[in-house]
Amino acid sequence: MSLLLDTLKREKIVAIFRGIGREEADGAARALAAGGIRLMEVTLNTEGALPILARWRERLDGQAHVGAGTVLDERMAREAVAAGAEFLISPNLDEAVVEYGASRGVSVWPGVMTPTEIVRAWKAGAEAVKIFPMGSLGHRYLQELKAPLDHIPMMATGGVDLDNIGDYLRAGADAVGLGSKLVQLQLAREGRFEEMERRAAEFVAAVRAAEPQA
Repeated sequence: MSLLLDTLKREKIVAIFRGIGREEADGAARALAAGGIRLMEVTLNTEGALPILARWRERLDGQAHVGAGTVLDERMAREAVAAGAEFLISPNLDEAVVEYGASRGVSVWPGVMTPTEIVRAWKAGAEAVKIFPMGSLGHRYLQELKAPLDHIPMMATGGVDLDNIGDYLRAGADAVGLGSKLVQLQLAREGRFEEMERRAAEFVAAVRAAEPQA
């Protein structure tokens, strides 16, 4: 198990930054890190994503692992890794991205939906897969997937919020991807970073509450 996969399975939350401005990105990332979030991605369809990623890699070193989202092809993967991405996430499965990540020691968690896609990604070398769009599929779908495919780590993305995160984790999700439910852009734009920190801490607490009691 790689360091990043171990961190993903332990921390269970990846914060997704999409459409955030350069001015707010650093403060928002620091707020989430202070709230206990240890994995953050900035999607590559965010303006200025690569410079944001490069700054995060330097400024959040030792506080959080940073990666790139919406990595659709190998060219994007190369650019993200050059900017400092420690992991790559996509809404789709592109084996060339998986292979490139493996060749550079960078974790790749591609987007999949069906059992066929999940196994295909696993055989291509993906350490984990992102089940997407989870908001349309629901946690019962995830539970059904996990029955025969429990050896493949799965991250549920889309539709997960503070009220149902426990349902997804109990259904077998090894982690969840959280976008606007966690990374609230309006708070960032208004500089309300303390509120963002509190929100992050609430999600971290919800994860711990869903863990099996010893």
